[in-house]
Amino acid sequence: MKIKTIAVAMLFALPAFMSQAAMTLTSQNITNEQTLNNQQLFNQWGCTGKNESPQLSWTDVPAGTKSFAVTMYDPDAPTGSGWWHWSVINIPANVHSLAEGAGAVGGKALPKGASMVTNDFGFKGFGGACPPPNAKPHNYQITVYALNTANIKLPENASPALAGYNILAHVIGKARLVAPTNAR
Repeated sequence: MKIKTIAVAMLFALPAFMSQAAMTLTSQNITNEQTLNNQQLFNQWGCTGKNESPQLSWTDVPAGTKSFAVTMYDPDAPTGSGWWHWSVINIPANVHSLAEGAGAVGGKALPKGASMVTNDFGFKGFGGACPPPNAKPHNYQITVYALNTANIKLPENASPALAGYNILAHVIGKARLVAPTNAR
């Protein structure tokens, strides 16, 4: 009887698992496992990029998605906790893309209702890649999260770690692009 119960439970769980596994993230500016373009490099701290967020599109969204979040994170930053380059929350469920440059400071190019969280550079916007001189490539992770909540409420001065905590509490699907980059 226990085996039958487990088998039935697995059959009900399979569609949810498959929808999570099927979510896809693509970009006109970034190719998975390829170096970031000059547009996505920071333009300070010795880096001379254009500091422009990439165009992103996502498909195969899980049923029950009420909003999306997008982050760019560098787990290889020499901080002990990585580096948050960009965090966008409260992207409406009917929006399945962000235009190139949507991460500009001020958020005017974001979809209505979406907002950015202060990044580790100290501003609300996209902060491009800028690994230290002579560093091994850093694996920049651009991730879109499908969430089971329409709105994540954060304090005005919320850190990206607090945003990440709230995002992960509501994830029902995600897709990621990784761009190993050594900008110098």
